[in-house]
Amino acid sequence: MGPRLALTDGMTHLPALSADLVRRYDVAAPRYTSYPTAPMWTDRFGRHDYALALAHAAARDAPLSLYVHIPFCRKMCSYCGCNVIITKDGARCEPYLKALDGEAGLVAEQLGPRRRLSRVHLGGGTPTTLTEAQLVTLWRTITDRFTIERDAELAVEIDPMVTSSEQLALLRGMGFNRLSMGVQDFDPEVQHAVNRVQSIEDTRATLDYARAIGFKSVNFDLIYGLPLQTPESWRRTLLAVAEMRPDRVSLFSFAYVPELKPHQRRLPAAHLPLGMDKLTLFRAGHDTLVDAGYRAIGLDHFALPDDDLARAADDGRLWRDFQGYTVERAPDTIALGTSAIGQVGGAFVQNTRLLPAYQSAIRDGRLPIERGHWLTDDDRRRAAIITDLMCNGKVDLGADACDFALELGELRAQERDGLLVIDGGRITLSAIGRVLVRNVAAVFDAYLRRDVVSDRERPRYSRTV
Repeated sequence: MGPRLALTDGMTHLPALSADLVRRYDVAAPRYTSYPTAPMWTDRFGRHDYALALAHAAARDAPLSLYVHIPFCRKMCSYCGCNVIITKDGARCEPYLKALDGEAGLVAEQLGPRRRLSRVHLGGGTPTTLTEAQLVTLWRTITDRFTIERDAELAVEIDPMVTSSEQLALLRGMGFNRLSMGVQDFDPEVQHAVNRVQSIEDTRATLDYARAIGFKSVNFDLIYGLPLQTPESWRRTLLAVAEMRPDRVSLFSFAYVPELKPHQRRLPAAHLPLGMDKLTLFRAGHDTLVDAGYRAIGLDHFALPDDDLARAADDGRLWRDFQGYTVERAPDTIALGTSAIGQVGGAFVQNTRLLPAYQSAIRDGRLPIERGHWLTDDDRRRAAIITDLMCNGKVDLGADACDFALELGELRAQERDGLLVIDGGRITLSAIGRVLVRNVAAVFDAYLRRDVVSDRERPRYSRTV
């Protein structure tokens, strides 16, 4: 049996991984922002299914979470994996805001009196592509249909290069208290390679102003594995971020999937760091941030010790969904806008990606659903296991352990490789296992075992290293 490595406490350096281990575990696998993962959902799930899911949600009595997708950006970043629409014409946003208002009305009607929100997240795209007047219009769409709880978490994603101090002040006045700021990398060569130029000075100015006007938490998004990144240039970015000291840092692995995102073909693929080179960048990110006093959270997040996320991790209350790690475990997430994904009434739902189809559905009074999935009892059991692994680095199968004998047998090989420790039905990830948690979670993915996912289809997932 391999070494029994303790679960990392988030304040230690990552151990070295051998080249052989990286080679064997660097495979395509889901990121598990949901289970079942989105490719397993079906377009046979239509608007009548969505209406039924909303009816189920309406029968509950608990606050909701709301995600609103704003797809517009001023330009296309070459690494982007989101559903975006490139425009510099603010007038193009007006019909979309009208459609959002129509969708909010359709959804609110189905929900009946259940309209309280404990979390609101504006994502994209770049929500601050909207003008101040358009942000006010959007806010009225939300507050006309829903009631925001006093202590609600209100978060918005921004790009410092298109976000004005007036927009930030407006958002803060509305009650927004969290910002997620795109940074990715400060190195000029990397920035030009990915078509996103952003200075340290502009980023710091935005952060300082946000703090001055009362935003209680600011997150920086970083991406490792971008073309032309080197350990030296990456460390300079990390040290600059650590010096600015955002409350949270999301350290995302670049998902190179040009089959799904054709614009990624513009990237200089020959200069992408892969395998051990990419892992070296993650280790540098992890170790630099923990040296600066951040707690490692889950797969790829870091938080200062007094941040809500760190406290939730300490208490085992961490949760993860399509918006990332959170302390707010809302039982239902309503999603508005093109491609937006929600989890409501026992189902995953996703709106149509195409803007004309979305607007047409709203004009016709139809919910703009594209696909979805009704959760089975087995889905829920496996989702709970995967969530515990991804959030807390451990899971206790308890009385269900006998139902997962096949999975436990497969995990023995990972135990010998030092990824985890199995003690009866208890599984505890090592520091190495936290890095390769997607590989561990995939063992519990029943859909990957079925014929519906052929070897030819697997490349739709990004690689685990």
